[in-house]
Amino acid sequence: MSSVEQQLIETRRQAAGPMLAVWSLVGAFGAYFCTYVFRKPFTAALYSGGSVWGIEEKAVLVTAQTLGYMAAKVVGIRVIAETPPERRALGILILVGSAETALLLFGLAPSPLHVLCLFANGLSLGLVFGLVIGFLEGRRSTEALAAGLCASFILADGVAKSIGTWLLGRGIDERWMPGVAGLLFFPPLLFFVGVLARIPPPDDRDVALRGKRSAMGSGDRAALVRRHGFGLLMLVAAYFLVTIARSLRADFAPEVWRALGIDAAPSTFASSEILVALLVLVANGLSVLILDNRRAFFTAIGVALAGGLLMLVALVGQRQSWLDGFTFMVLLGTGLYLPYVAIHTTIFERLIAMTRGRSNLGFLMYVADSAGYLGYAGLMLAKGALPTGRSFMGFFSATCGIVAVLTCLSLAMSWGYFARRGDEK
Repeated sequence: MSSVEQQLIETRRQAAGPMLAVWSLVGAFGAYFCTYVFRKPFTAALYSGGSVWGIEEKAVLVTAQTLGYMAAKVVGIRVIAETPPERRALGILILVGSAETALLLFGLAPSPLHVLCLFANGLSLGLVFGLVIGFLEGRRSTEALAAGLCASFILADGVAKSIGTWLLGRGIDERWMPGVAGLLFFPPLLFFVGVLARIPPPDDRDVALRGKRSAMGSGDRAALVRRHGFGLLMLVAAYFLVTIARSLRADFAPEVWRALGIDAAPSTFASSEILVALLVLVANGLSVLILDNRRAFFTAIGVALAGGLLMLVALVGQRQSWLDGFTFMVLLGTGLYLPYVAIHTTIFERLIAMTRGRSNLGFLMYVADSAGYLGYAGLMLAKGALPTGRSFMGFFSATCGIVAVLTCLSLAMSWGYFARRGDEK
């Protein structure tokens, strides 16, 4: 091939780069946004006055879905790590279709069998994220793309509740509302998964900068854990903590808003999460501009630490009545999502690129997710025995305060561990 032809190919590749990034972002954002509508609308309902096995019904339902989600994360440590790229798109459709079937059965099944339906829903949906992010990892633009993907579930969390509240306001029964919401979003899901399926693999420059990503066998997974054990443990601990508080804030948002003295309308959930998504997207997405993998890795840990400190600021401000309810929820949400999204977008991605071990994001994310959702499921089981109503705000604030402090400590220890290892690969 002549030098002129090589230059022409390179010019075309550079011109296609921005369009490919937009295409990938649209596919990932849209697919996971739609997926969230199969998961979260049921939390807009209060299920007040109901109980299952002597425990508040909503706490049981949230716990059941969380246990299913947690089980999926444990299964996904192996399944997602070993799934080849060509099976991802079909896998997403099968999993979301199974989740919608479970929601329709949730409307039909008598109590307490309906609890098992939400467990099955969580079990199906818990594997989707790893398949979606597999289309984005190992690229020069991965952080920006992954930040957009994470913005989808921050925004979708509020929108899903708004959709659920809207359907309830139109007379849809609490038990049927989640299934109806899912049916509305299955057609756009098909479109966005089709977009994902047409994303080409990383090119040679991506591989040179970020390393090759491949399926991992059991030996590869064990070798990675042995090599970076304590540092990974501290990162997983931080993720474990923020997952608990982030999930508590998401699943019991109506109760938190009411405790703050705000009667949350459908638009309230969406408007607060739009602000959180924008702040977190900018803070984490800009790391794509840092070419050096090591510098980007430690910068991302710094961003995560800043999130823990922002949580403390929000809690103190609310306690001292310096902040109104809306500002408190936005600042607290931003503080929670900064470390949560930094781990999704940059920390694990740049760790792989920095060390060049045989690995992929799916494995690391599912190790962290399985720990996080195990902790949240335990919290939900404990909450069933705790006071509710007005006292819920005290429980929520105390949990977030403990999470903020321990998260900062875990991230600081992880920073120290990897800093001492220097440029070891």
